[in-house]
Amino acid sequence: MKTLVPLAVATITAFASLGFAPIAEAHCQIPCGIYDDDNVIQSMHTDSETITKACAQIVELQKDPKTNAQQIVRWVTNKESHAQAVQEKVLNYFLAQRLKADQPDEETYMKNLKLCHQVIVTAMACKQSTDAANAEKLHDLLVEFQKAFGSKE
Repeated sequence: MKTLVPLAVATITAFASLGFAPIAEAHCQIPCGIYDDDNVIQSMHTDSETITKACAQIVELQKDPKTNAQQIVRWVTNKESHAQAVQEKVLNYFLAQRLKADQPDEETYMKNLKLCHQVIVTAMACKQSTDAANAEKLHDLLVEFQKAFGSKE
């Protein structure tokens, strides 16, 4: 086994130096075949629904903060983690892997880039308050996002 590893490394290095470097054209950073755009978008919709519910619960529980302190903390934590999840999915999945500079045209690329930014910023606004308008805006942006990045069936 000890001699196979150096042999494999030497073989790969030799092929790479001759211009035969393996090229991995992948959808994901690690091509696992598990994720697809529609599943990721659906999970973002679930995050959005959770944020909306959390905002409403926090507002209601704040009517008696002394009695509901623990539940308020739990809902705030939950709201923020789901908003963070939306941001991470846009950043690490769509911006890093799906949004390509070789879109059909520059206008589509810029429109989708701006949409990604709007979703990230709106998710941040959801972290910062319980304003239902932010949660509603996130929902609306995710509907638009699904049209831009979801399957075209």
